[in-house]
Amino acid sequence: MSQITTHILDTSSGKPAQDVAVSLSRQEEQLWTCIAEGITNKEGRITDLLAKDVIIPAGIYKLRFETKIYFESRGITTFYPFIEVVFYISGSEHYHVPLLVNPFGYSTYRGT
Repeated sequence: MSQITTHILDTSSGKPAQDVAVSLSRQEEQLWTCIAEGITNKEGRITDLLAKDVIIPAGIYKLRFETKIYFESRGITTFYPFIEVVFYISGSEHYHVPLLVNPFGYSTYRGT
């Protein structure tokens, strides 16, 4: 499993959000560099964003979730064209960053 994983639950339907594009970027000074990209599976998960043996250094990272494309594909207008979740990695342990989303709100937390 990747050091960083995520999953998305569409709380408006109560189902996993499948086929959502997600990118992982690292902050370097004031610039962001994309280091990985993936698409959620039928369970709304991305478990292979990074290769299993890759350990990224401590630093500030962000996951960008392309929510507009996801909701538009379902005929739904959303207030959030994308969602960016910024977080700090301090060590080599596993980091799971779930996203609960609906067309007009979202929440996130550090999962297990």
